[in-house]
Amino acid sequence: MTNYKTVLSIAAGAVALLQSACKTPQQNGSNPVKPVIVTDAVRYDSDDPAIWINKTDPSKSLIIATDKDADGALYVYDLEGKTVKEKVVSNLKRPNNVDVAYGLLLNGKPVDIAVTTERMTHKLRVFSLPDMKPIDQGGLDMFVGETEPEFRDLMGIALYTAPKGEIYAIVGRKNGPKDGYLGQYLLEDNGSGAVKATLVRKFGSFSGKKEIEAIAVDNELGYIYYSDEQVGVKQYYADPAKGNQQLALFATEGFKEDHEGISIYKLTDSTGYILVSDQGANRFQIFSREGTKSNPFEHTHLKTVPVMATQSDGSEVVSSRLNETFKHGLFVVMSDDKTFHYYRWEDIAGADLKKK
Repeated sequence: MTNYKTVLSIAAGAVALLQSACKTPQQNGSNPVKPVIVTDAVRYDSDDPAIWINKTDPSKSLIIATDKDADGALYVYDLEGKTVKEKVVSNLKRPNNVDVAYGLLLNGKPVDIAVTTERMTHKLRVFSLPDMKPIDQGGLDMFVGETEPEFRDLMGIALYTAPKGEIYAIVGRKNGPKDGYLGQYLLEDNGSGAVKATLVRKFGSFSGKKEIEAIAVDNELGYIYYSDEQVGVKQYYADPAKGNQQLALFATEGFKEDHEGISIYKLTDSTGYILVSDQGANRFQIFSREGTKSNPFEHTHLKTVPVMATQSDGSEVVSSRLNETFKHGLFVVMSDDKTFHYYRWEDIAGADLKKK
């Protein structure tokens, strides 16, 4: 005689297996994506990377990354993850985040730059690329005159290149007011071939829950994004003339703990993906770069990707071909074991997202 309970149990089990197989990586806790390269370790505390593309020979592009300590440094890596020792900048006072920009006019000539926040001196440090020579006459003072605790302790940095070529530094700090947490500074020639910084505005709301560190700029669309940790990602205009109103707050759900590094993968000048580090879960939440037809500032959640990098603060991504390994772009992620992980974009995208 047929045991109907047994049949039903088997059927239920088959359905459960089918449902499990059909679930997304976010739902079924799939294996994390593995990096193709893990860099040499820094000395103290890896924190944030930036990618400089060598436009003459992309295979010779560089990764500039912070070693966050009172005796810290900017490490420079090649695309194999090996330290380019002659380019490493030592004796920095707790460099936190770093970003790069192309073509700052100094002595009438375009110079590519790497800019890092030096927390203990309250200064930006600026270096020419690819030689990593200082061009800041010892550093640029930030948030001058502010006296509240940690209001001058620099953390986040992103560089915005305006349509006419002006380059701005968007600077965050360990603590700040509920309104005006970020500073935007114009970077330009001081008249003798070095860089000077002029404060243009203070903007950006702060929840007061933890801090604001991760900042990213979309040059083509003209937006600034930053992580208000444990709250979400906020969006503002990058052009100071367009005002200080908040345009969007997204990524407010599904994060285990802190919202951290933000990076933007660009398919075209207006389309692509925004990747946000879900630090406590060792994964990245991915959102649409473009908005919806009804709301240009609505960024839809598209995918959640677990990675091998742990407790990731900083990250950066480019979509251009660099070499045979990184044909569709490179995603660089900080890991708290003193290293940085290199991922191929197609491994992050999987079958769900597009590649350039």
